[in-house]
Amino acid sequence: MVHLASVPSDAAAKRGSVVEGMENIKIDEPGEDETTVSVYGSRFAAQELPQHEMPEQEMPKEVAYRMIRDDLTLDGNPMLNLASFVTTYMEEEVEKLMAEALPKNFIDYEEYPQTAEIQNRCVSMIARMFNAPTYSDEESAMGTSTVGSSEAIMLGVLSMKRRWQNKRKAEGKDYSKPNMVMNAAVQVCWEKAARYFEVEERYSYCTESRYVIDPEEAVNLVDENTIGICAIIGTTYTGEYEDVKAINDLLVQKNIDCPIHVDAASGGFVAPFVVPELPWDFRLERVVSINVSGHKYGLVYPGVGWVVWRSPEFLPKELVFNINYLGADQASFTLNFSKGASQVIGQYYQMIRLGKRGYRSIMMNLTRTADYLAANLKQLGFIIMSKGGGQGLPLVAFRIDPKKGRHYDEFAVAHQLRERGWVVPAYTMAPHSESLKLMRVVVREDFSRSRCDALVKDIKLALQTLDEMDKKTVEKHQEHVKKNTTHHKSKPNHPHYKKEKHSLQGKHGKVSSHPVC
Repeated sequence: MVHLASVPSDAAAKRGSVVEGMENIKIDEPGEDETTVSVYGSRFAAQELPQHEMPEQEMPKEVAYRMIRDDLTLDGNPMLNLASFVTTYMEEEVEKLMAEALPKNFIDYEEYPQTAEIQNRCVSMIARMFNAPTYSDEESAMGTSTVGSSEAIMLGVLSMKRRWQNKRKAEGKDYSKPNMVMNAAVQVCWEKAARYFEVEERYSYCTESRYVIDPEEAVNLVDENTIGICAIIGTTYTGEYEDVKAINDLLVQKNIDCPIHVDAASGGFVAPFVVPELPWDFRLERVVSINVSGHKYGLVYPGVGWVVWRSPEFLPKELVFNINYLGADQASFTLNFSKGASQVIGQYYQMIRLGKRGYRSIMMNLTRTADYLAANLKQLGFIIMSKGGGQGLPLVAFRIDPKKGRHYDEFAVAHQLRERGWVVPAYTMAPHSESLKLMRVVVREDFSRSRCDALVKDIKLALQTLDEMDKKTVEKHQEHVKKNTTHHKSKPNHPHYKKEKHSLQGKHGKVSSHPVC
């Protein structure tokens, strides 16, 4: 997710010091001729890094590198960030390939035809992994790479909306009030797609015992203005797979012509290898499009996503632009245009390097590690909210057992772990079940059994530390953390956009120690 940044006023930009008033203290700077072989002996080390205005003069490349690198050391360690699904490890060989492709503009098919061919190979492999029909050239599946699942979902929503509109126009009916059915636990990009493309959101809400969409309730929300139903393979909250087959069967049984788009952003590269017998993809006749994130369990650095349609019938022709760019005719359906080729090449490397057996081995290992972590947390007295044994994503969602009578909550545990370097998010559940607080550990490729043991030890230590505090001390500590601790110095939100009431988070006042993504 990209922050909407606020540009500071001139007065705010001048207030550059950490301690108020320090900007008025004059400190002699080294002269222009004071250069040394050491970066830290140069005049640049005695100056503040430019923040608001581009400097008038250049600086040596090694100084620029070192100054920025030092600044970035304040970021967290990606391997200890257990909040994110995003890939944090790739082999050196593919990193080299991706670095060599950095100058390539992916959209320039004429100049880089082999890169375009590599994308086509990836689309074909992914479509077959999702059991797309391949029996006819005219009716075969199609797909494209995207910057991530957010763009892929936008394209999926656009195609469903336009197809619905065309059908309504042909029937001489009103087409001004489209709606879409989804679980309230959807990722925020679904809210964005609905709002940006003027589609009414119809939610099937979670309960305190059910964290996925209710198939019966979802189908009952469908009417003549419904453009489609979103089903999730791997929810961000608990990693559970929604029952796509049940939704499909109810639609068929009731003879309702409503398409299903499967959001497999996280589970699209997991389910085919861990539970290949699970029917959630194009094996179901109402599933018309699927998105997946290559930069999650596709094992590629951010950002790359993929979207596949069952056949041309579900991607209206008027949305596809045939253009001549840099000497080559090309069909384009994308929200972006120019983009780098590195991530697409990285995806191809992973698929041919690992093959099905390699992906299966990795995903099974992650599943075993998640089950091992869940067993340890259960022993420590936590309630496990996620599904084990491969019936969901390789993650562990857990909460404190209220029967234990502890005088602290999940947010206090998350803060304790943060002091030890771990980023383990605490948050409230989706709307209508937001009274539940929980934590979540995402098990990624580089989360080994050894690292898992280290985490368990630190969670145990965090509980011991909090147990030794009285309730008042815990509350004071949490208040101190809220007021004084920030994970970054930037203030990305413009005051004009604070306290909005149109998103699920704005409407329900959801709380999180870290974005759920």
